[in-house]
Amino acid sequence: MKFLQDLPSVEKKRLLVRVDFDVPIENGKVLDETRIKTSLPSIRFLLDRGAKITLLAHLGRPKGEDQNFSLRLLLPVLERLLSQKVNFFEEFKNAPLETLNLLENLRFWPGEEANDEDFVNKLTTLGDFYVNDAFAVCHRSHASIVGIPQRLPSFAGEHLEKEVKELTRVLKEPSRPLVAIIGGAKLETKLPSIFNLATVADKVLVGGKLMFETKRGALPENVIVAHDDIDTKDIGPLSIGLFRELIKPAKTVIWNGPMGMFEDDKYMKGTREIAVSVVESGAYSVVGGGDTISALNRLNLLNKITFVSTGGGAMLEFLAGKELPGLVALERASQ
Repeated sequence: MKFLQDLPSVEKKRLLVRVDFDVPIENGKVLDETRIKTSLPSIRFLLDRGAKITLLAHLGRPKGEDQNFSLRLLLPVLERLLSQKVNFFEEFKNAPLETLNLLENLRFWPGEEANDEDFVNKLTTLGDFYVNDAFAVCHRSHASIVGIPQRLPSFAGEHLEKEVKELTRVLKEPSRPLVAIIGGAKLETKLPSIFNLATVADKVLVGGKLMFETKRGALPENVIVAHDDIDTKDIGPLSIGLFRELIKPAKTVIWNGPMGMFEDDKYMKGTREIAVSVVESGAYSVVGGGDTISALNRLNLLNKITFVSTGGGAMLEFLAGKELPGLVALERASQ
């Protein structure tokens, strides 16, 4: 895999940069800027070297063109963070390319998720080089993730490089005890991660909706599932106490998924107590998943975490030992 430092001179060259701008929006306003901020170092690196940049991203899961999911909503945030005008465009034909450009939501075109050849061709007409800095969608075989690297010289962005290094490190060379915490819902996506983490972690703690979905007798012995709850919407005090004791001696913590419905203050306690425990342990901490990041932001604890992964599903698949199509595409492009 090639990285930003491997790029040749990009002065006056057109760079297609796939970023992760899938942020929570409410009433047209961005609620959490974390994912946008993680892309800034790569963007600034390229701007400083005189590149013309077109940012590629998606927002949500729109069914066709839906202005509630338009990337136009992100322009005020992006321009404030970069202190620079961003040219927004919606059509490929005669697309005016300025120093910094943002294409409309990729998922407005069905060719993105279908990895359609014609759509890949349209995207590649906008660039001379490709940079993937969107680890969070590297588990998707979409046009902007796996199609473009087959056509253009391709490189990993700064945040994607960090994601791979950090997640590889905690799986292969963790300081011990290593404690993994898995919460939220979606058992079908999280169960493989639980089993794989059980082979490398000293303890795997399971909370959130997963506590009601898992078959405890079928899990490895070092997987501990929360056993009491509050209204089935948060882990209970006995589980909080047990989890805190197991986290306290940890030297490495991996966390994906909140412990309950943290959006409601009545059910925030489990997530808050676990977050405080992780911070107080002084462990090397890696946290990922949109809901987990939002919860830690609400608690003003995100800056106490060692490394924040923007990946939810991608992080889980990586931790489950699966190959991510986006990373495979970058590897092949560098051969």
